[in-house]
Amino acid sequence: MIEIPSSVEGKQFDLYKLEKMLKPIGYSIGGNWDYDHGAFDYKINDEVGYQFLRLPFSAIDGQLDAHNCTVELGRPFLLSHKYQIGLDDNVSAGTLNQFSEPVDKDASFPQQYVETGKVLVKELESMLNSGQFS
Repeated sequence: MIEIPSSVEGKQFDLYKLEKMLKPIGYSIGGNWDYDHGAFDYKINDEVGYQFLRLPFSAIDGQLDAHNCTVELGRPFLLSHKYQIGLDDNVSAGTLNQFSEPVDKDASFPQQYVETGKVLVKELESMLNSGQFS
């Protein structure tokens, strides 16, 4: 994990409006959210696992699954997951999990994509700090 300090840290937004702004440019709400926190992910690469920029947020007014939820952004970071090739050998009897377990949930981040992540954060800052947000 590589943190990227940003001027968006601590800024507050309506979650619905933020999602409407970020989804068209490639961000999605990551699957690892809860009622009070979550993250937007931007996939940078997906060879031998995947590398992405994650923008964490916390609910400060309401719950994430409710209308009119206000969130506060955290510090963006780069994260890499590497998945095993082949079948998942960690399946218990009577259950079937079609997704492989990560070999390394916090794998080292390929240096060639670090600059890409920094550029993505600058674009995010420009968009969210420009007053285009409505």
